Amino acid sequence: MNGHDGRERPPAGDRPLDVAAIGYGYWGPKLLRNLAAIPGCRIAGICDTAPQQLAAAAGVHPGVALTSTPADLLRNPAVDAVLISTPVATHYELALEALGAGKHVFVEKPLAASTEEARRLVAEAAQRGLVLMVGHVFLYAGAVRKARELIVSERFGPIRYYDSARLNSVLFRQDVGALWDLAVHDLSILDYLVDERPRAVSATGISHRADGLESTAYLTVFYESDLLAHINVNWLAPEKVRRTLIGGAGQMILYDDVEPIEKIRVFDQGISYNGAGPGLGAMEVAPAWAPELDGTEALRRELEDFVDAIVTGRAPRADGASGLRVVHLLEAATRSLRDRGRPVELRADG
Repeated sequence: MNGHDGRERPPAGDRPLDVAAIGYGYWGPKLLRNLAAIPGCRIAGICDTAPQQLAAAAGVHPGVALTSTPADLLRNPAVDAVLISTPVATHYELALEALGAGKHVFVEKPLAASTEEARRLVAEAAQRGLVLMVGHVFLYAGAVRKARELIVSERFGPIRYYDSARLNSVLFRQDVGALWDLAVHDLSILDYLVDERPRAVSATGISHRADGLESTAYLTVFYESDLLAHINVNWLAPEKVRRTLIGGAGQMILYDDVEPIEKIRVFDQGISYNGAGPGLGAMEVAPAWAPELDGTEALRRELEDFVDAIVTGRAPRADGASGLRVVHLLEAATRSLRDRGRPVELRADG
């Protein structure tokens, strides 16, 4: 694989993969901690515009080059790849500049602030033969990967519903609202779990902040089949909630990411009705069991996928195309939110 400067990328094993980070706020330290544990990788530089963040980085990564200017890292021919974890509005320009400099790019979610920006990044990466990956971290969580394994089995049957509550009790962002901050996770999970593409979205919500960004929202995703997905996101909850129900014709999954041990419980039958009359019925649900899950940190799996994609030339699970599809949904949901829940049809090429 050739870089923009025409030099040949060294094959795996010849030298470490040099990876630089742009942004050392919330996600940057977590990404670099996991990257440093991957054999064959080396932290080649850290950039942040805040002096206090650079000071923090110096304490954790002594000897690593620090800068407040992204161009210092991007024009360094020794840097093979960059991790971008900055405010969403900066993702497009930074990623485009990095791709133009011949660097493989990992961008924290969401990939970009608009469908057009995301589409341009995907096209640029494809044209240059570079890896473009987005930080859809839940695709690498043991619980979500187990859910995918169960759903594609014949036993689970067609998915009937996906119902999720993703509520925060402390953290909220200044650059995007709750949809782009929290619902992005569920949309990426749906994109991974469901082979069918959505046909429309509807969103309602309200802001309780001076900046007008929604703090509470309800998102519904429609499919051509009888699958319906409903997502509740909220920055103002009294406790952290990460609870998802996935119903199939043959099995049901209860996924609670806050649960420390049994994050997934599986019910070995769909809901059946024991009717006691024309207007009365009882639901019978089978006992639940908890499958064994891979406990490896999702961020570690995510970055291993990024590194492996660079070395092998294959597409990562959370590739740029998946990031584009999720941004397309978020953009449509934002339009619906502004129009009090009017369903927005999705373009087939989104």
